[in-house]
Amino acid sequence: MASAPALHRATIVGAGRMGVGIAESFVIANLDVTFVDATPELCAAARERLIERMRAHARAGLIDEASAARSEAVRAAAGIASAIDSADLIIEAVSEDIDVKRQVLFACDDGAPDDAIIASNTSSLAINQLVQFVGRQDRFLGMHWFNPPEWTPGVEVIPAAQTEPAVVQRVVRLLESIGKRPSMVNPSVGFVANRLQMALFCEAARCVEEGLASPHEIDEVVRSCFGFRLPFFGPFQIADMAGLDIYEAVVRQHQQAFGERFAVPEMLSKLVREGRRGTTGGGGFYDYPDGVSEALLVERDRRYALLGALLRDAPPMQFDGGEASQ
Repeated sequence: MASAPALHRATIVGAGRMGVGIAESFVIANLDVTFVDATPELCAAARERLIERMRAHARAGLIDEASAARSEAVRAAAGIASAIDSADLIIEAVSEDIDVKRQVLFACDDGAPDDAIIASNTSSLAINQLVQFVGRQDRFLGMHWFNPPEWTPGVEVIPAAQTEPAVVQRVVRLLESIGKRPSMVNPSVGFVANRLQMALFCEAARCVEEGLASPHEIDEVVRSCFGFRLPFFGPFQIADMAGLDIYEAVVRQHQQAFGERFAVPEMLSKLVREGRRGTTGGGGFYDYPDGVSEALLVERDRRYALLGALLRDAPPMQFDGGEASQ
């Protein structure tokens, strides 16, 4: 069976900060982009913001002049019907208000071409609830971008139970073709990224409230300690390299001190019982055939050294917001 054609014509419904950033990603990749917002005036203003923003990025050397010039071709539509009549991808990026999304998704589904894909950029609302607001449920899915969307590579792709697999494949292919790193995750409030991010934020806030450290010091701990490793490795591979038996012991200590919010995950204890302690034990969350562990650790060290040099050579940040009072 021949694969479905690539997506080329995107309409973004809701031209706020996220919508403008998504648009820049598409413009750089030479897609046709149309904006639509609550009023024609807001839509026209968003188009001008995009043009000025891309010109500024070109002056800063972040994008080339040709990409900035293509922003002039972005269309500002007068309403949803005219914005989506020839689109093959429609991204809803309106406010996180379930009633607003209901109205917008209904209008998009009502006027979209038969083969158009409809995606919601919701960051926390349940995809299996939002899918009820469209009639053609097989062409709907979540597409969760992260701020700033033009530079952040990750995008969560969240199919509903009714989403056609070919729709997911077309969206993943598009994202990969414009340099993004899509991850397909199942529906859940917050999906994966925000569940992890909110867990980190809430624990950081508790550390401030308990007097452990200031927001500035906690930000520095995150940046320069475990956060330093995150561009290259996620939590499971970092745990494998540290040793899962060590992780189990440390988590258990946290559980004893702080209670069930640090309960030892059964999946971790099971791996340790099976002798899968990570890179030094022949396998953990990942498998490590002979010789792979050593090569991985050398590559890890090479990347950390490069990142460390980059951070040392980077100019200091110009903004210092100071400390909020506690």
